[in-house]
Amino acid sequence: MSTLTFPDSLPSPANDCEQLHKAFQGWGTNEGLIISVLAHRPAAHRREIRRAYAEIYGEDLLKALDKELTRDFERAVLLWVLDAAERDAVLANEVVRKWSPGNRVLIEIAVARTADELFAAKRAYQARFKRSLEEDVAAHTNGDFRKLLVPLVSSYRYEGSEVNTSLAKSEAKMLHEKIKGKDYNHEEVIRILTTRSKAQLLATFNDYKNQFGNPINKDLKSDPKNEFLSVLRAIIRCITCPERYLEKVIRLAINKMGTDEGSLTRVITTRAEVDMKQIKELYHKRNSVTLYRAVKKDTTGDYEDFLLALIGHDDA
Repeated sequence: MSTLTFPDSLPSPANDCEQLHKAFQGWGTNEGLIISVLAHRPAAHRREIRRAYAEIYGEDLLKALDKELTRDFERAVLLWVLDAAERDAVLANEVVRKWSPGNRVLIEIAVARTADELFAAKRAYQARFKRSLEEDVAAHTNGDFRKLLVPLVSSYRYEGSEVNTSLAKSEAKMLHEKIKGKDYNHEEVIRILTTRSKAQLLATFNDYKNQFGNPINKDLKSDPKNEFLSVLRAIIRCITCPERYLEKVIRLAINKMGTDEGSLTRVITTRAEVDMKQIKELYHKRNSVTLYRAVKKDTTGDYEDFLLALIGHDDA
């Protein structure tokens, strides 16, 4: 569920554009006014604000914001103003161009989104960058990671709840055999994880535990320094419970020495209107402190105010 709050009666897009334009005038930018507008409007309304701003002032709102804002606050606002699919396309392009095995952004986009959301992100990617996401992933990765990530971003998974129980049992057995034999990059392991529906995979993971005694991710921890295994575990965690996976991303972003603003911004801007309420609940349960208080403690200034507006107060 969303943590966004906005007025019962939304101002017209033209009125919001006037307020934003006013915030850009004079000697200094009125960041508080920008937050009061953009952090409290749903996605469809933000899309209309951007369209109306271009019509009224002859400039893309993103360019106007880029000129007025700086650093982490600018990054968060610019991502937020983008449509969800375009936002994912931008995030994917950034990580593909400087990809490393430790980066999990592609996994979030490929696995934590619905099949339609991933498809929309790939269409936005092609429109914006004049190449396919699959093409760029193939060009900038290699070896086992290429074998895994290209089909992962290419997939269009079945979204229904129907499960083949006999298939779950047989594929759980197959996964166990390959993992036991340390054949982690086997084409069948990759095929199962990248093409099966999430409901089917949950049944397979349950059967794996029932048949062989351990959760599949525990067996994949045999070599903690193996980055490919780490990626496999991240995919499985994201399939099993994306909210729990994303709570951990936020926790690590805040709890490490020095805040990882990139990860914190990414998760909050992509999930505020999706499942941030559940992520907040999981964070509070796991850390004995609310996410609102944790973010407030770890950030400052307009960046802090903007993120807090997106995640809502503790009782939101």
